[in-house]
Amino acid sequence: MADIKFDIVKEFGVLSENAKGWRKEVNLISWNGGAPKYDIRDWAPDHEKMGKGTTLSEEEMKNLKEILGELL
Repeated sequence: MADIKFDIVKEFGVLSENAKGWRKEVNLISWNGGAPKYDIRDWAPDHEKMGKGTTLSEEEMKNLKEILGELL
């Protein structure tokens, strides 16, 4: 499997943390040198491992914010 390179450009916050210390975080991440995207996924302590997650463009993040604003 190819090695995935990432750079966490900005950490926005933690949504939750489990008993093993893994945290669901919202970050701005550059994947494999690409343009940074918003990212929501589980991370092991110190970001040495990651779980499955989702990445969002700026437009998708704006749409999500609008949808959540209507729900809450």
